[in-house]
Amino acid sequence: MFTPYGRSTLLKTVIIALLLGLSGLLFPPAAGAALAVLALLLSGFALWFFRDPERSPAESGRVILAPADGKVILVEERDHPFTGKGSTLVSIFMSPLNVHVNRIPVKGRVRLLEYHPGSFNMAFDHRSMEENERMDIGIESEAGKVFFSQVSGFLARRIVCPLELGEAVECGRRFGMIKFGSRVDILIPPGSKPALTVGEKTRAGETLIARY
Repeated sequence: MFTPYGRSTLLKTVIIALLLGLSGLLFPPAAGAALAVLALLLSGFALWFFRDPERSPAESGRVILAPADGKVILVEERDHPFTGKGSTLVSIFMSPLNVHVNRIPVKGRVRLLEYHPGSFNMAFDHRSMEENERMDIGIESEAGKVFFSQVSGFLARRIVCPLELGEAVECGRRFGMIKFGSRVDILIPPGSKPALTVGEKTRAGETLIARY
C-alpha cells in the first residue's frame, strides 16, 4: 500500500524515470543500460519511500502511541506552554529508510495547529526542534494536552499535514507525512510516564509511548 500523500511526488518520479529509460535509446548500449538501471533504482526508491503499511497498536485503551517510525534520540523533562510544566519530551529521528507516514498519538481534538518556517539543520541535531521548518500540533485528550511537531530535516523539505483546528481524531489514524528524512518531537503531559528510552525503535501507531 502506498500513501496518497506522496501521489504527486511518485508521479513526477515515474515520469523522470521513464524519460531516463527512454533517453537510453539515444546512447550506446552500455550507457543506455546504465540509464535504465538508474531509472529502475529511482522508481524503486520512490515506491519504497512512500510505502504505507497497515498497523495494529501493541496496546489499546488509555495509551499514547508513537506518531512516527524511527529511533528515539532524546527523552527528557521539559516545560511547554501547551502541555504545562513537568511534561516529558520524546524525540524520534526518522531516517530516509523509515516509513514516513505519521499517525495521531492519542484520541482527542485538535486545539493547536501552527506552521513555522525555518532552516533545514540535520534532524538529529536538537537545534532543529526550534530552528527548523515545522508543523506544531496540539491535541486535547483524556490524558491531558499532548503536543507534537513534524520537523523538517536536511533532506526533508516538505511537510504534509491536512488536519484542521477543532477536528476530532482517533489514536493511530494517519494524518500526514514528512518527505525524505526528518524527526517528530512529542510532549506528553505531566504524570504520564514514558515507556521508551533513548536508542529504542518506534513504529507509528503501534509502539507505546506512555499510558495514562
